[in-house]
Amino acid sequence: MKKKFIPIILLIICLCMYINLSGYERNLYAQAVSSSTKRYVNPIGRTVGLKLYTNGVLVVGMSEIDGQDGNKYMPYSDCGIKEGDMIKEINGKEISNTQELINIVNSSKGNEISIKYERSGELIYTSIIPVKGKDGSYMLGLWVRDAAAGIGTLTYYEEATKTFAALGHGITDVDTGNLLNISNGELVTSQIVSIVKGVKGRAGEIRGIIDNGEKIGEIDSNTSIGVYGTVTNIDFINSIKQEELEVAERNEIETGEATIICQLENDKVERYQIKIKKIYKNSKDNKSMLIEITDENLISKTGGIIPRNEWNTNYSK
Repeated sequence: MKKKFIPIILLIICLCMYINLSGYERNLYAQAVSSSTKRYVNPIGRTVGLKLYTNGVLVVGMSEIDGQDGNKYMPYSDCGIKEGDMIKEINGKEISNTQELINIVNSSKGNEISIKYERSGELIYTSIIPVKGKDGSYMLGLWVRDAAAGIGTLTYYEEATKTFAALGHGITDVDTGNLLNISNGELVTSQIVSIVKGVKGRAGEIRGIIDNGEKIGEIDSNTSIGVYGTVTNIDFINSIKQEELEVAERNEIETGEATIICQLENDKVERYQIKIKKIYKNSKDNKSMLIEITDENLISKTGGIIPRNEWNTNYSK
């Protein structure tokens, strides 16, 4: 039987490729290929680093300000801004990172500032009067974030479009739980530091670092079914890609034994056995099947369940 690629989504992520067959017709890169044309991709299964930058600055919390006069202030209390809102502009100036926000708020010298922010796709306008804190700087009392970084699995590379897919699920904000609205990002190499084995009632994790990682590509979109982008370092991809395979349609998947590709050690990608227990043919999300880890070697190393590591984020008050 001819081998075909089934991009597998595992809730137990960081294990390998992911299965998200319905996602192919929906994602940006599938549109570049005619629906009547067979698609071919190179499986990767390698752990990589992802650096994401938000489209504006995300509000992740609020707190009282200890004023220079010894009183406590909440300048945000009546402005309407909530956790999960994205600040886009202050005083008509576009805000792309936390430092820009800090600079503008400080330069206000306590005068009222106008803010444009986004909530669920709607642009809303409000204003806040910054408060001078004990350290002499002016503040809004809002905790904001402009970036996130972590490790995950690079699923496949599609040579025809020079694009990639990773993770098989969207990256959500750790505080708000919402899908992170990004402007851009980078895919970089990573190093595995350790593996925490999963046990009943507690998932394990792969821990790694991405500092000084070599750039692989540009991240264009963060969606509920995965992270997508364009490969810029073709030489690196060519050095790690697996044999090109035709992408299987959902109706071609069968229950039974299957193989996944996974990296548990630096510079070492291996194949492991699983069993496809059930296929959800009418699923509209990224959960296309139920699988069982049957490979004893994989189970002994990981416990069978390894989610991605927690995402590091940049905060500013």
